[in-house]
Amino acid sequence: MWRSLFLAFGAYTCILGVEALAVEKAVLKKPPQGQTRLIDRDEIVPPDWAPWSLLASGAVVTLYSFTIPRRVGG
Repeated sequence: MWRSLFLAFGAYTCILGVEALAVEKAVLKKPPQGQTRLIDRDEIVPPDWAPWSLLASGAVVTLYSFTIPRRVGG
């Protein structure tokens, strides 16, 4: 169970790093609250160090998941 958990976490972190490497910024729209305001937008801009840090840590966790011994028996 631990092996699959670490493998999934490492793969997800690697995918998130590749996504942060490919995307310059993400724009989130908030739903309007009545008609008093127009739609506000929030921007998420990943810092320069984020893609490579996510890729590296995801690779390390994925490799670590392969070193966890399999449980023999029930």
